[in-house]
Amino acid sequence: QVQLVESGGGLVQPGGSLRLSCAASGSNFRLANMGWFRRAPGKQRELVATITRSGTTNYADSVKGRFTISRDNAKNTVSLQMNSLKSEDTAVYYCNARRTYENVDYWGQGTQVTVSS
Repeated sequence: QVQLVESGGGLVQPGGSLRLSCAASGSNFRLANMGWFRRAPGKQRELVATITRSGTTNYADSVKGRFTISRDNAKNTVSLQMNSLKSEDTAVYYCNARRTYENVDYWGQGTQVTVSS
């Protein structure tokens, strides 16, 4: 019912920056919380950042102060500005969203972020 498409991933050197974006589309929906998760090789998927419809944010300790999540409710988009990237940030990043009054997770296809010199 909700399709999420991420973009903006790529290869960046340590200390560099990337901006990920996610656009939602589909049938009639109203998005509640949105967020970004990531999965590194050999590790479980972990929460990176979330943002409520009103703009309240939450960040993993590992990215706090370096990443910034934002959203545009009118455009049904969510972005993740990633600064001061480290090699340990290398992972596939997934956009996540929930519809209001429905506790079902919707996921994007993922976008690869590789931090390497």
